[in-house]
Amino acid sequence: MTAPLPVPFNDLKPKVAAHRAAIDRAIARVLDRGYFVLGPEVEAFEKELASAMGMKDAVSVGNGTDAIILALEARGIGPGDEVITSPMSAAFSALAISRLGATPVFGDIDPVTMNLDPQTIEARITSRTKAILPVHLYGHPADLDPIMDIAREHGLGVVEDACQAHGARYKGRPVGSVAGIGALSFYPTKNLGGVGDGGAILVDDPDVAQKLRKLRNGGQSERYQHEIIGTNSRLDEIQAAILRELLQTLDAETARRREIAERYFEAFRGIPLCLPEEQSYARAVYHLFVVRHPRRDAFMTALADRGVGTLIHYPVALHLQRAYATLGGKSGDRPNVEKAANEIVSLPVYPELTDAQVGVVIDAVKRAVDA
Repeated sequence: MTAPLPVPFNDLKPKVAAHRAAIDRAIARVLDRGYFVLGPEVEAFEKELASAMGMKDAVSVGNGTDAIILALEARGIGPGDEVITSPMSAAFSALAISRLGATPVFGDIDPVTMNLDPQTIEARITSRTKAILPVHLYGHPADLDPIMDIAREHGLGVVEDACQAHGARYKGRPVGSVAGIGALSFYPTKNLGGVGDGGAILVDDPDVAQKLRKLRNGGQSERYQHEIIGTNSRLDEIQAAILRELLQTLDAETARRREIAERYFEAFRGIPLCLPEEQSYARAVYHLFVVRHPRRDAFMTALADRGVGTLIHYPVALHLQRAYATLGGKSGDRPNVEKAANEIVSLPVYPELTDAQVGVVIDAVKRAVDA
């Protein structure tokens, strides 16, 4: 029988324990005030988040998918439109496009960064293309300058999916701020994660921010005055209060993720394992540390036998998902993402890992690469 995993892929209990006093204070603050939806905690969190991410404003919503949906809607995306995006992401990136009645059009990925390859965008632009949705995958920024150049040339909007990349930087600028609008998720395992669902849209235009605040709250300009067709997607006061506390430690936790990543880089150089590569334009935040191995299943089994948990992000390229079969994507259409999807493995990298646990991962990987 396999022994219990000494290094689970992720473990939220140490995070909660480390921040328990602050979390308890935040919850008590809200309970004592008795104001639970769209109150002072949400207002304060939005201001603090916008400041931390280098934007003029932030509009909080119920989850990261809603953040993408409403950001695209604010860019005017609707039925019949096409949005070019990456085939390597959580499916929710593409599903957000679909929920607006628009069609996701998948490029291919750069085989090194595994982000959307700008060179695969232009050939997919049609008369129905209205926007590009680059995903800052695994916490590494997509190469935005060429994407923005293509968008300007063709009159397209750009929305950054920064749901995995809180605090990452592209040429010194926080991701989510470069295109003027970006989406964040506060799902519990994210770099800035709450104790439930949550999301936000980073925005530089006050008029767009005002529209987003209407959209998230039933299209209301004020209570019972519905000016546009909106939805119900509001970050509650308890989540906002907790996220305010956790935002204060984001930089320190990012530094710890980068420290763990650097230990992996140093330990794994020279062994038969394809490592991520931080590009010269990027400061990655290592939401995930994703390696590639040609015999992925055997490699993962060998790691599990040595007590190390792993996951695959993501095993099925989006153009091959059953939900998108009607788009006509076929195996071989996008060779870079299809090859990657068969090789990628995510190693533990969360900030609560102890140095001893990092050592266990390193030893296990070195022993497993030849499995």
